[in-house]
Amino acid sequence: MGIHSCLGTSLDEVRDSLYKGKSGIGLDPIRTEMGFRSALTGIVERPVLKGLLKRRERVGLAEEGEYAYMATVEALENAKMDMDFLMKNEVGILYGNDSSARAVTESTDIIREKKDTSLIGSGYIFQSMNSTITMNLSTIFKLRGINMTVSAACASGSHALGLGYMYIKNGLQDAIICGGGQEVNHHSMGSFDGLSAFSINMEDPTKAVRPFDRDRDGLVPGGGGATVILEDYESAVKRGAPILAELVSYGFSSNGDHISNPNVEGPSRSLERALKQAGLQAKDIDYVNAHATSTPVGDTNEARAIDAILGANKPYVSSTKSMTGHEMWMAGASEIVYSMLMMQNNFIAPNINFENPDEASAKLNIASKTIETNIDIFLSNSFGFGGTNSSLIVKKL
Repeated sequence: MGIHSCLGTSLDEVRDSLYKGKSGIGLDPIRTEMGFRSALTGIVERPVLKGLLKRRERVGLAEEGEYAYMATVEALENAKMDMDFLMKNEVGILYGNDSSARAVTESTDIIREKKDTSLIGSGYIFQSMNSTITMNLSTIFKLRGINMTVSAACASGSHALGLGYMYIKNGLQDAIICGGGQEVNHHSMGSFDGLSAFSINMEDPTKAVRPFDRDRDGLVPGGGGATVILEDYESAVKRGAPILAELVSYGFSSNGDHISNPNVEGPSRSLERALKQAGLQAKDIDYVNAHATSTPVGDTNEARAIDAILGANKPYVSSTKSMTGHEMWMAGASEIVYSMLMMQNNFIAPNINFENPDEASAKLNIASKTIETNIDIFLSNSFGFGGTNSSLIVKKL
């Protein structure tokens, strides 16, 4: 695994932030200057890539590509996959990403101001496409397997892992670099702000994101990059790889309903499919990393779905978005990393700012504080616009 987020730029940093319930949310003054309703955002450190990559490689990387690169370098090192291994074996890449707004707006501004497209520069084309992460990383790491971007709104990162699971399960690949990336800038967030989707509780940014809490008033955007390397078990054993856990199931569904308001039935089917595919029962799930973004309707309907499918067992539930904000296209991958860090270190990170349950969340066993406990099996939910749903189940080996 590898991670570059507002909770830290390494697995160790992120583990400590999760355990302490440390928020990575702050204010972006540029958003205030531009007339945004909300200046709240996850504060992610931009990496310095000079010295790590050649100029030609840096020019083509969008912001989210930089985060994804750093996460992937960490993941490859931990997986004991060096450049020699990557060049001699067929390793693929499936990464979730659903926008690259900065490059699009900046290049358009140049054309409008200068009336000369030749001034844009070659890097913008590689930065502006949704497939910017996979096209750049596959080139940088000399990958020769499946090479594709998964564009599925806020479930993109989760679906990327799910598809990786299916490719490997069907014998089409032995190893795939999976993950999700999200740019953290005002260019990509104006339309969300215009929809009044964001929290405006700016007095204390660390308390703005309140998943499942009765007084939540909207989400806070975040981002970064998260990489999870999936590998066939026999392949991993043969090369002596450090195996962390087993991805045992990929549940998915579509709501077939409103384009932005989630329902209960769609997520419920995703959860049911995940359990059935894994051959598990509700009582087997120790922890649920909820999608819960801190929106009024979304959190309520997810709570109802979790209660409907897993309610009799009352597994611990928390939303790490209470600390990270909504990492959008990255979230489905980063939340696997966050949950894995909990599994490895025997704790459940808190759903911070959960003080007053509403009628739906009162039925869940929400971890409002850090809980020291063993996790053998966890489930992670990711849902997105258009009613796309993904539920992944991971089991400790």
